[in-house]
Amino acid sequence: MSAHWKTGLAFACLAVTGCKRAPSFDILGSYFPGWLVSLTVALLLTVLVRFLVLRLKIELAAPTVVYPSLLAGLTFAMWLLFLQ
Repeated sequence: MSAHWKTGLAFACLAVTGCKRAPSFDILGSYFPGWLVSLTVALLLTVLVRFLVLRLKIELAAPTVVYPSLLAGLTFAMWLLFLQ
């Protein structure tokens, strides 16, 4: 076997090591990917936080940055906690 074949075989083995079944949830008979479920729950939590911020009359300096960042952070945190 030449060096090129060995290198190609090594890269092919590394490329397929991450292939496994994606985490999904059965919701009313239909399977949804885990990231979509995490995003939906994080969106609901972000709306709840916004409601609390408005209720407590807290003034944010840049809400157009804060809320998308909060949404992304909650989504990633839920993904890591529940679907690692």
